[in-house]
Amino acid sequence: MAMASILLFPLLLHSTLATISPSSSPTAAAGNAEVDALMELAAALDPSGKLLPSWIRGGDPCGRGDYFEGVTCDARGRVATISLQGKGLAGAISPAVAMLPGITGLYLHYNELRGVLPRQLGDLPLLAELYLGVNNLSGGIPVELGRLGGLQVLQLGYNQLSGSIPTQLGQLKKLTVLALQSNQLTGAIPASLGDLPELARLDLSSNRLFGSIPSKLAAIPKLAALDLRNNTLSGSVPSGLKKLKEGFHYENNSELCGALFDSLKPCANGEGDEDGSGKTTPKPESTSVSNVKPLQTPRTMNLNTACNNNGDCSKPSSSSSTTLSKGAILAGTIIIIAGAAACGLSVFSWRRRQKQKIGGSTVESLEGRSSIDQQKENYQRSNASSSLINVEYSSGWDTSSEGSQQGVRLSPEWSPSVRYNLEEVECATQYFADGSLLGRSAFAATYRGTMRDGTAVAVKSISKSSCKAEEADFLRGLRVITSLRHDNLVGLRGFCRSRARGECSLVYEFMANGSLSKYLDVKDNAGGDAAVVLDWPTRVSIINGIAKGIEYLHSSKPNKSPLVHQNICADKILMDNHFTPHLSGAGEHKLVADDVVFSALKDSAAMGYLAPEYTTTGRFTDRSDVYSFGVVVFQVLTGRKAVSSELRLLGGAGGKLDDLIDPRLGGRFSRPEAAKLAGIALLCTSESPAQRPAMAAVLQQLGATQ
Repeated sequence: MAMASILLFPLLLHSTLATISPSSSPTAAAGNAEVDALMELAAALDPSGKLLPSWIRGGDPCGRGDYFEGVTCDARGRVATISLQGKGLAGAISPAVAMLPGITGLYLHYNELRGVLPRQLGDLPLLAELYLGVNNLSGGIPVELGRLGGLQVLQLGYNQLSGSIPTQLGQLKKLTVLALQSNQLTGAIPASLGDLPELARLDLSSNRLFGSIPSKLAAIPKLAALDLRNNTLSGSVPSGLKKLKEGFHYENNSELCGALFDSLKPCANGEGDEDGSGKTTPKPESTSVSNVKPLQTPRTMNLNTACNNNGDCSKPSSSSSTTLSKGAILAGTIIIIAGAAACGLSVFSWRRRQKQKIGGSTVESLEGRSSIDQQKENYQRSNASSSLINVEYSSGWDTSSEGSQQGVRLSPEWSPSVRYNLEEVECATQYFADGSLLGRSAFAATYRGTMRDGTAVAVKSISKSSCKAEEADFLRGLRVITSLRHDNLVGLRGFCRSRARGECSLVYEFMANGSLSKYLDVKDNAGGDAAVVLDWPTRVSIINGIAKGIEYLHSSKPNKSPLVHQNICADKILMDNHFTPHLSGAGEHKLVADDVVFSALKDSAAMGYLAPEYTTTGRFTDRSDVYSFGVVVFQVLTGRKAVSSELRLLGGAGGKLDDLIDPRLGGRFSRPEAAKLAGIALLCTSESPAQRPAMAAVLQQLGATQ
């Protein structure tokens, strides 16, 4: 079948579907139960009724209208995800969420939600990702969450949750991420968390947890990051956690001890964990009563476990103190006084930490969580130096170098640094804020962002309906893009995909001087950046650089097959600080659906970039890229976006270069060089593909070398 027919098929299918009666749609067949649930949820999340204007009872959450922002549906017409992070929602989470049985992802983080976590969350059988971090939620963690057998990510950090960690969380056998940091959780760490075979990240930092670290945690096979900082934990640290290296954080737990950890004190009574088993192996105790009693009494008065939540400390047993000598009593008294002081200091220190940016050097009040901006900044700062940032948050499939369940293997040079999690991408772009938006295309929106290492990036967020539906297809396309490495291509820094959200993002190098389009059709009185007129050497450099980039795409290299760009245009040519050109978008057509690719070409066709043979063959070749390159050369020479056929002919007519070259140059250009470039552009835009030169020949004519 011809490619043109293939590309037109989705449009015909859409037209056919549009004629189907609404009453026959899956959503309509299911009745209005989910719409009612969404309206209850909206009323609870947004009591003001101002932040979710598209959530109206007459709208279809699964239709093509602009109803129910942040809601996506599955193939059965059921609500699948709700993504409302960073919306400033100040209400609560309604139990009505349980009336959405098909939901796989709930993303309400970075808001100002209050109230408790409804236990009805445990009634969502397909829930895979639950993001409720950075809010003002209080109360306990419902034990019913232990029923979520498919849950992979549970993110509840940076709230005001209290009580103990439910042991039932140990039943979540698919859980990969458990993040409960910066709450007010008390009690011991449940040993049942050691029964989570898929757990890769566990963050319990900045709570009020006490007791010992369960030795079972060291046996979790996939655990890569464990953060227990800023608690009141005590006892010997299991030596098996040594294997986590920089992924294990235990600072600010003054009563922890362990022989294998340099920053920890040796354990009393010779306690240690040096056999690597994760079990404590104390040395034999002395049988002398005089030796036993003085050692046991301080241990029974643990300075942390003997204090209640108000900082009050219990008194020592009178029966035990009567057995002590006068010297021991005096020592015990000193210890008690010191213990009381330490308890008060511990509580004071904890309250102080709640008012500080954990991991930051400045102090700003977070009392009452009054500012959502402060919470977000706190969250970003606390993760800036964390080893947890490379843990993959995407659910449903694995983007590691071992490949996916379908057997697609990624390049061996892939490292965790190119796999970003959802939180990193959101933080970098200020939660995809409008102020960060750089541009929007038919299938994606591009945002400026700043990564945690301070690097400026451009994040291209591909819309939910545009990504390749099949995991294997998407991974093949991703593998193609990551294989591209050239000085005149925009470099891919990383990627992020969340299957539950149905979104994928590509993180590219940021090009400070924008696209070539910005410097075309500039007006003398435009002011600002738009008034910049590219000088002649810069224009020649742009042409040479893009030619090199295209020739690289078309060539066969080790670990790289020839690739046709398909959509070369001025918008895709980006400049860095030195106006070095970089071609963007290479290989992206392999990540998105065919009908989306077809739709994206309409703008290129309107601007004259599309080779004429495409309208009859429906296929792209390396010579169609050459045609687009020729159009770009004419744009660079003329300084115009639209280049008429008459204007192109001036380049080959001789003696009329002054009518062709951008008049804003004021005649400051090389006439021989201009004549050569115009001739190359004319040849590249020949009607017949056979008459166009290959890019290798173009480079030779330009005198440019790779």
